Amino acid sequence: MVEQLSRLVADVLALDQSVDALEFQGRWWTWGDLGASADAIEPLVEPGERIAVLLRNRPAQVGLFLGLLRAGACVVTANPDRGVDRVRADLAGLGVGTIAGETADLEALAPADVRRLASDEPGSVTPIEIGPVGSAIRSEPGQFAPGVAVEMLTSGTTGPPKRVPLTYQTLWRVLVGTKHYERNPDMEVKLRPGVIIVNSPMVHLGGLFRILQCINEGRSFCLLEKFRVDEWADAVRRHRPRTVSLVPAALRMVLEADLDPADLDSVRSVVSGTAPLDPDDADAFREKYGVPVLIAYAATEFGGGVAGWNLRDHDEFWEAKRGSVGRAHPGCELRVVDPVGGAPLGPDEEGLLEVKARQMGDETGWVRTTDQARIDVDGFVWILGRADQAIIRGGFKIRPEDVRAALERDERVRGAAVVSRPDARLGAVPVAAVELRAGSQPVPAGDLLAEAAKVLARYELPDELRVVDALPRTPAGKVDLAAVRELFAVDA
Repeated sequence: MVEQLSRLVADVLALDQSVDALEFQGRWWTWGDLGASADAIEPLVEPGERIAVLLRNRPAQVGLFLGLLRAGACVVTANPDRGVDRVRADLAGLGVGTIAGETADLEALAPADVRRLASDEPGSVTPIEIGPVGSAIRSEPGQFAPGVAVEMLTSGTTGPPKRVPLTYQTLWRVLVGTKHYERNPDMEVKLRPGVIIVNSPMVHLGGLFRILQCINEGRSFCLLEKFRVDEWADAVRRHRPRTVSLVPAALRMVLEADLDPADLDSVRSVVSGTAPLDPDDADAFREKYGVPVLIAYAATEFGGGVAGWNLRDHDEFWEAKRGSVGRAHPGCELRVVDPVGGAPLGPDEEGLLEVKARQMGDETGWVRTTDQARIDVDGFVWILGRADQAIIRGGFKIRPEDVRAALERDERVRGAAVVSRPDARLGAVPVAAVELRAGSQPVPAGDLLAEAAKVLARYELPDELRVVDALPRTPAGKVDLAAVRELFAVDA
């Protein structure tokens, strides 16, 4: 299976190197440009070698990603925007012998004792070797993960964030499975007309998989560095895609924008996932723009989507099933189990959702999620909430314990508590209460947030921070989160 996905990348990059493949900020790069990146990096890595990549939505990183897959290496994703201190610590603990990315990111973030591969333009990869000046001594190779295509950083449910290994076999099976959405699936490897818009970040599975879909279909794509409504709408007007993908936060931004419905007249459906979407927003989007929203359910652990709506189901069932995330994809089975004993439950009974996905291999069996759910007699799934305390902010998962720990790194802080507050645009945002150490001078909330920003990504920073005389506590001495929620007028 490693060979199948690697061969697919190689075949597509070689079909017609003169054809435009990737548009970024008004400039096009060809398939030949991306192929040159693969040519440049392939002799520098070994099959199965774990290579950390500081990923940004830029052409050079696309070239690195595709080149590493063509070479059969393991891409260990790293987000350069998670906070300098944390990124440095993360990279230092990976056990890799090589880190790739833009020159500026490598200089600011990469440990000094690993080899670096700098790429600022597609087709150009410059090795920066460690060792004495002028030497060409390579660092000791890092760990190897044969058969693993991508190690995607995600958040754990009961512990610290973990890396989920996604094998070449899993990604290949997911790509093959996506063909069931097409009316006339064509498996021939060839370049096809049309431009796909990639507006999800490459550090998340949604962005990386969207690029793999473009490779699988042989289609050019427009890469957006970040989601901005004006840039996205301009891309839609120019490229006229039939399907677009919008996380709920982005969908709400488009819904609130003053766009002419004619801007979206080429679009036949919007796929929305990564976070819960209010069905009222889906209905409002269709009413304003005339485009149905197809909600999807996915997780990094499964290599992509396992359930969702298609147009046929939407036409037939939306009014009766609105609020559902759809039905299981072909090759996937879903069930709800009792959270205590694990016994399967019947239709419309609430419990924990379990998934058996063909792309994970028959040996994997049932995988339990942290989502509370129910499944009706027709197989439609409703996600009712999370069994853990994770906050989903615009598709980004935030662990309150990570935010609390970052706040408490400040020597002026005695303790902190972080809870979720509903947000009409983003779904939910973190808010925090902080108790200062005895004798500390008053500290503006902005100063505390600036210190926390050294180890937190911007999306993890509390939307509101209040300094209180004392955190509310239970008789056992633990912070009373229910009381903290009341402080911020948040329903439990």
